[in-house]
Amino acid sequence: MNAVAVSSSSAPSPVTAFPNRQPLLDVRGLSIALPPSADRELAVDALTFTLNPNEILCVVGESGSGKSMTAHAVMGLLPVPSVRVAAGALLFKGNNVLTMSEPEQRALRGGRIAMVFQEPMTALNPLMRVGDQVEESLRIHTDLDRTARKARVIELFAQVGLPNPAELVRSYPFRLSGGQRQRVMIALALACEPDVLIADEPTTALDVTTQKQILDLIRSIQAERQMGVMFITHDFGVVAEIAHRVAVMRHGKLVEIGTADEVLNRPSHPYTRQLIASVPHAMGDRPPFTPSGEPLLLAEGLHKTFHVGGGLFKKGKEVTAGKNISLTIHPGETVGLVGESGSGKSTLGRSVMGLMKPDSGRLLYKGTDLLSLDRRAFRPFRREIQMVFQDPYASLNPRRMVGEIIAQGPIAFGEAPAQAMARASDLLAMVGLDASAAKRFPHEFSGGQRQRISIARALAMGPSLLIADEPVSALDVSVQAQVLALLDDIRHRLNLSMLFITHDLRVASRVCDTIAVMQRGSIVEMGPAAEVFGNPQHPYTQSLIDAIPGRGWEIPADLSHGEGVSA
Repeated sequence: MNAVAVSSSSAPSPVTAFPNRQPLLDVRGLSIALPPSADRELAVDALTFTLNPNEILCVVGESGSGKSMTAHAVMGLLPVPSVRVAAGALLFKGNNVLTMSEPEQRALRGGRIAMVFQEPMTALNPLMRVGDQVEESLRIHTDLDRTARKARVIELFAQVGLPNPAELVRSYPFRLSGGQRQRVMIALALACEPDVLIADEPTTALDVTTQKQILDLIRSIQAERQMGVMFITHDFGVVAEIAHRVAVMRHGKLVEIGTADEVLNRPSHPYTRQLIASVPHAMGDRPPFTPSGEPLLLAEGLHKTFHVGGGLFKKGKEVTAGKNISLTIHPGETVGLVGESGSGKSTLGRSVMGLMKPDSGRLLYKGTDLLSLDRRAFRPFRREIQMVFQDPYASLNPRRMVGEIIAQGPIAFGEAPAQAMARASDLLAMVGLDASAAKRFPHEFSGGQRQRISIARALAMGPSLLIADEPVSALDVSVQAQVLALLDDIRHRLNLSMLFITHDLRVASRVCDTIAVMQRGSIVEMGPAAEVFGNPQHPYTQSLIDAIPGRGWEIPADLSHGEGVSA
């Protein structure tokens, strides 16, 4: 019997019982203290759970719930003394990690307990070849000689499915795709055959097919080596795909723990029920959109080629990011642009914004070809076409207060400062923030709140077209639901059109009227959301839908309507 009552053949097998063996990890009453300036005293409060051999334990909860802090405590990576373990015990095979000496912890870390981080580009050394980084771990934790270490690195790269391992070991991280970098991180974590693998949001930023490959890889290696895996995630599709047991955390406390079947299909705690109710569901049930009037935006035959690599004596190669792209957006319509990383989604969005110029084609906005305009002639259209970026913290000026950030654009276009600031307060209220937020800085807000500020800044210009580039991919499921509901509400209230770029098909099904599927720079399928998701015609679209994590899991009927986490 599967651990989760789903129809997917990829659902996890049950955990093998080990009645006479102790847990790999035994966390007992763990409390982690935060600095006095923090918003609460404890990041983790009296946390107790176990991780068994041959088990995948998924730990879920919103940002700030203590998931990653717990993982860092297990790894001995807390930024002591500002953040420290205040109470409790962390037992690895019966030995308390917290009482070990630094050399003992160092031998444990990377040797017996390994970790895969969320963002491999920041976890990998950009100045070292990826093969050397894995070899370094072998040099520290094993007695292998240099020849044996190099052979082991190539073997590991082949095991995690990296192409041409013997050549790829000489590459630097920036030359690899996101999925390849994550595979390198997994190879690094597995190098010393650990007993425990901690995976901290390892698939959050990956497209759906790469995500499936990484999940399949972790699950197969875990089963082969009978490791214990602590998998931190906010994606309940991932939980349904791989979990044997699930632990739900909120504000540093464990609120529910049980088998995947129990937690996903019969959640008992109100918070767990709220999280599950926030998951986008019922793909393909969005009512059809009826266009009226002339198209707001019409793209015809757009083509864009990048030249990469090369040098004085070496010819680079051409990469086609856009190939004969044509699509239409009507007033009030949301068109979803979906596809894998590198398919050309963001290239199209940046072209519409005037941040990039295609090599050929036409881009008609209200009948004017934007591609024929120089910088000065394009400037008036910047008010009408605005963008919401994936990372709001990187796109908001950290040195300006929020009110100034929102008012800055209108002031630049001639609006009186007092009027612009008053409008900023109104927009903050519209996106669900208090007017006092205008006098605070971006770092004082959560990720979801910063995304609301980004939306308010875009709306301040009075746009007709909003380009949303992966606006919720880094957000928790409950915050994601709030931002998606906000975007949908604003679109209806202001009759906005939207180009919504995402790799998350569940999210696209929630807010998009029309879906355009991109592959290798081309739109391979386009149509009403209900048709594309309900009856996909192109093999690539079918493969994307099949790759959705936990696709066979159905949200319990009593949670599928309106019990989500409120704003």
